[in-house]
Amino acid sequence: MVSVAPNDPAAARGISRRTQSDIYRAGISGIRPAVPTAVKALEAAAREALSAEAFAYIEGGAGSGRTVAANRVEFDRWQIWPRPLRDVSARDLSVEFLGRTRPTPLVLAPLGVMEMAHPEADLAVARAAASAGVPYTLSNQASFPMERVAQAAPGAPRMFQLYWSASDALNASLIGRAEASGCEAIVVTLDTHLLGWRTRDLDLGYLPFTRGLGIAQYTSDPVFRELVKQRADAASADATAVKMTAKAVAAGLTIARKGAALTGSQNLRDNLRSPLPRTAIETFLDVFSTPALTWDELAKAREWTSLPIILKGVVHPDDAARALDAGVDGVWVSNHGGRQIDHSVPTLAVLPEIAERVGGQVPIVFDSGVRGGADVAIALALGASVVALGRPYAYGLGIAGEQGVRDVIRNVLAELDITLGLAGLTSIDQLDRDALRAV
Repeated sequence: MVSVAPNDPAAARGISRRTQSDIYRAGISGIRPAVPTAVKALEAAAREALSAEAFAYIEGGAGSGRTVAANRVEFDRWQIWPRPLRDVSARDLSVEFLGRTRPTPLVLAPLGVMEMAHPEADLAVARAAASAGVPYTLSNQASFPMERVAQAAPGAPRMFQLYWSASDALNASLIGRAEASGCEAIVVTLDTHLLGWRTRDLDLGYLPFTRGLGIAQYTSDPVFRELVKQRADAASADATAVKMTAKAVAAGLTIARKGAALTGSQNLRDNLRSPLPRTAIETFLDVFSTPALTWDELAKAREWTSLPIILKGVVHPDDAARALDAGVDGVWVSNHGGRQIDHSVPTLAVLPEIAERVGGQVPIVFDSGVRGGADVAIALALGASVVALGRPYAYGLGIAGEQGVRDVIRNVLAELDITLGLAGLTSIDQLDRDALRAV
């Protein structure tokens, strides 16, 4: 495994040569890569490795999946335009982001409920990201509390993604914990104030949160725990009748196991009897998000933290301009990987307009549709400051755990390095529209 020293941009130079050399040398002994390097093969391997519910949740999009498809089609509108006979023997992938030099322009997007892919979930992802010096955006829907993640990868670059809750006290508490645990920025996700119409999950009748999965940030939070206690004391949780089936029993056991964080007991029987685990789920479903979120409400975040604030889910140039007026520190162009609105605007289509409107005043993070290093190069050429990777690393996690995530990151960066060199360029800041040809 080729790793990149977190604080040494020079370590990323020549990563493609080292990666290919390592793979081919191992191949002499009959050793194949832990995860497929081809995008479609990676997805197919993940489908085999994951449960039907987990794969549908990770891979699926809203409605008929037209936004997921459109995100990919938009990349097909652009071609890398190579310029040979240039000295590209020394290449530099480093960029400036949030006031620091990063060895590469890659970040990991926030993905929730990673315990569906692997038991070590966010801990494995954090360690893999740290080994490559890649900032990891920890999800609000993580499977481990942010403090545990910080312990797993101490000193590693990390941001925290906040789903704006209906409880201001909870929002402030989560942000405060993120700052205290060493996160470099708060990423406020704007496009999940309502849960998208996700047909794959609906047809399976599966939402992981109703099983107590992906709510570790909440059950470890003192404000949330108090909300749960108040609800339990008031006996306000609805006792919804559930048909007893084998799957219902399994779900109940999962909820009980997850309830240890609330009951303080590791005894499964105690947790099955306690109302707190089920009450926690009902409380979470009540406060998870708010459709009443506005720019005025968003301004409260500045009162709660001194960390940089990045707004994720910006797909309109006017909203990017409004974000600048609001004094935010970054804009994250994203349509949630096509998971929220069917037939939404593909992010790459609007990236140049947003980049023009932002005019370099704040960094632009880009995601949705990114599958490999050539995609990263195209997004950077069209105005992104850094590019976020999502589904591919979840596939790697499901296939081979931490090593799988490491290898996916390695492969993306190696392809980016190769693309840069074959295009006749030697640094990321040389990637611009002149490096592309529109189809």
